[in-house]
Amino acid sequence: MKQTCIILASLLLLAACRPTQRLQTGDLVFVGIPADYRIEGSMSDAIGAATCRDSLNIIHAAIAEVQGDSIWIIDATIRHGVDRHPLDTFLTDFTLKDGSLPEFIVMRLASPKDRRDAARYVARARGYTGLSYNKSFVPCDTALYCTELVRDSYRRSDGSYIFSEAPMNFCAPDGSMPAYWEELFALLGMDVPQGVPGTNPRAMMNEACLEPVNVELK
Repeated sequence: MKQTCIILASLLLLAACRPTQRLQTGDLVFVGIPADYRIEGSMSDAIGAATCRDSLNIIHAAIAEVQGDSIWIIDATIRHGVDRHPLDTFLTDFTLKDGSLPEFIVMRLASPKDRRDAARYVARARGYTGLSYNKSFVPCDTALYCTELVRDSYRRSDGSYIFSEAPMNFCAPDGSMPAYWEELFALLGMDVPQGVPGTNPRAMMNEACLEPVNVELK
């Protein structure tokens, strides 16, 4: 827990100390909300209970695409499924109940070769638009969740994945299973896929293939 706090604090400090940069195609935008912010009965709340290990809860990952002066976001959400929409729509979707915005952490591919291929990764992500949101978190051909979209899109020319998988955890830090997950998967007619290989926003943000950049979203 302490190590995770240090890693996140270091990422934010590194980004803050760098001059403000422009968003680039292929950058990833991670959404962080205060750990004590709760939307009872929501998926974000359940994700927070399972992945939050410090003061900031990383609940979502999105892909940026820049075309001239326009910024587009490609992501997978319950509201839109896999969709490509203007940055303003993304900001509106994640505005908090008090009207403020969450913390947006922008990460860029660290490898120069991967950065050169960023447009190809984004083009692959555009090809997934129209698919449904994957509420089961189990791999399928017709739906994707947010970090699953990123992982499937960011594949090198040899087919290898840039981002790794790890056993998924749906339990809260105390080992209990949030009621949201139990009710959701009961409705889907399946057990909670605890331990099934997958991805989550916090683990993805901390991967060594990414580096923080100081970008102000607007």
